[in-house]
Amino acid sequence: MNKSENTQLVKKIAKDLAFDFCGISKVEFLAEEAPRLEKWLKENKHGQMAYMENYFDKRLNPALLVDGAKSVVSLLYNYYPSQTQRSDAPKISKYAYGTDYHEVIKNKLQDFIFRLQEKIGAFNVRAFVDSAPVMDKVWAKKSGLGWIGKNTNLINKDQGSFFFIAELILDLELECDGPIKDYCGTCSKCIDACPTQAIVAPYIVDGSKCISYLTIELKESIPNEFQGKMDHWVFGCDVCQDVCPWNRFSKTHHEPLFNNNRGLLEMTDTEWHEIKLDTFNQLFKHSAVKRTKYLGLKRNLEFLKLRSN
Repeated sequence: MNKSENTQLVKKIAKDLAFDFCGISKVEFLAEEAPRLEKWLKENKHGQMAYMENYFDKRLNPALLVDGAKSVVSLLYNYYPSQTQRSDAPKISKYAYGTDYHEVIKNKLQDFIFRLQEKIGAFNVRAFVDSAPVMDKVWAKKSGLGWIGKNTNLINKDQGSFFFIAELILDLELECDGPIKDYCGTCSKCIDACPTQAIVAPYIVDGSKCISYLTIELKESIPNEFQGKMDHWVFGCDVCQDVCPWNRFSKTHHEPLFNNNRGLLEMTDTEWHEIKLDTFNQLFKHSAVKRTKYLGLKRNLEFLKLRSN
């Protein structure tokens, strides 16, 4: 099969596996991102996420992750829900309502690779879902799936930003898709709405101030300076996406595993604050919320109580 046929096959498999968007870019060193990443790290905007300092070269060059890498296939998988939590309950990010996306998408990517190799034969490839030193939003942008907004999320012109991003890095030469322009314009809704002012400038987020960082990545006590600023979030935060005008085009996801069937969305404020370890383990057994662990969730819930005391 030639380059064009391989490209068409990749796009077809992506569609067959229900990925919402698929784009392809050429493997190259990310020269434009290198100084930005270095500056961001030097200014400690990654907080205690020490892993962000690791594998600096690999983050900027996929050829160091896969021998002979020629192409990056970027994939978007929608997680926008049809229902949200009760308005009086502590809030968790929409992406965590159902089964952990790592489990769901990794299985799809393995199926993707199997189908591709069944048609083409053996080739070098690795699959990534937010779990390795890959600048997924940059590659998605380069492949034309959207632009990186002022909140640093990838925004798709057709359906907004409520997507998981995944990649296949492979040693096949494929036809590339070109990037699209930035459509944020003069809008500053995400910057204005951020409860902790974590978006310190357009396209720059101070991760150490982000509610997602404070409720998930931070392992110590949440600093007192954030009292009264958490906007009732206890796992992640969707504010900068919820206010983004492009998300008026969001469509309900098509993945049954992302639906919550354990009563999570109906939990009251009291039920959240009285949650016990066994309930936590049952409710979040296959959920991304397990990342914060029981004690982390209780810490976040207690921090909300401080606001009202």
